[in-house]
Amino acid sequence: MIACNAGGREIMLCRTKYGLFAVDNVCSHAYARLNEGRLRGVRVICPLHGAAFDVRTGAVLAAPATRPIASFAVHADATHATVTVPDAPGSV
Repeated sequence: MIACNAGGREIMLCRTKYGLFAVDNVCSHAYARLNEGRLRGVRVICPLHGAAFDVRTGAVLAAPATRPIASFAVHADATHATVTVPDAPGSV
């Protein structure tokens, strides 16, 4: 997992066996940085209270979070990844 910025947002990129995914890097429950947590399959686990999110969709998978995080389209080739962030002037 790696954190980066795009369009004023902190984004987390992560590679799973299902592909490359991008989501907001901030937990919707306690505002911790998700890239400091753990990735288990497609589940990212917040390092603060253990909330979990699906990196493919941003959906909540475990409490205490109740609100999903944003997910973003990723296009990658052998050397670059482009993340599409709505209303952002550029991409990562």
